Amino acid sequence: MLFEHDTEPNLKAAVALVNSAEPPRTLETAGDLDAFYTAHGYTVRHDGDEAELAAVQALIPRLRELLTADRDTAAALVNRMLADASAVPRLVRHGETDWHLHSVADDAPFAVHIASETALAVADLIRSDEMSRLSVCVDPACEGLVLDLSRNRSRKFCSTRCSNRAAVAAYRDRLRA
Repeated sequence: MLFEHDTEPNLKAAVALVNSAEPPRTLETAGDLDAFYTAHGYTVRHDGDEAELAAVQALIPRLRELLTADRDTAAALVNRMLADASAVPRLVRHGETDWHLHSVADDAPFAVHIASETALAVADLIRSDEMSRLSVCVDPACEGLVLDLSRNRSRKFCSTRCSNRAAVAAYRDRLRA
C-alpha cells in the first residue's frame, strides 16, 4: 500500500466514476449508482434516486478536471472542493474499518461525500508529490483515467479492454510487416 488505507479506495472510486462516463457508459441508472456505491464500500447516506444519480453524474467533469490537473492546479481545486463541501475533517471508525477521515456529515448528499473524499485523497497525492500516479489511458481511442498504484509505475491503460485492443493492434501490425 502506497498511501493511507482510506486514500487508495477513494482514488479508485473517483477514477471509476470518471471512467463511467467513457464508452461504454456504466452509470446510467439509479441501479448502476447502487452498484457503484456497493462496489466501492461506501457507508454514507445514499438515497438511490434519480436526483442523486444526476448529482453524481454532474460531479464527473469536476473530478476529471481534478484528477488530470498538474500538482499546483490540483491543490487549488482541492481547496475549492473542500470549501464548497464545507468540509470539516474528523477521524471516524466504523465496522471493520480503522480510524480514517470523513470530511462531511454522514447525512450529507452522496455527491458531496464523493467530492470531499476525493479531494482529501488527492491532497495526499499532492503532499507526497505523487500526482504522476494519475494519467490518461495511452490508447488513442480512449479518454479513460489510469490510477497507477504499481511499484514500478508501469500501468498505462485504464482497463484490460484497452490493453487487449493495443496488443491486438500491435500483433496485426507485426503480421503486416
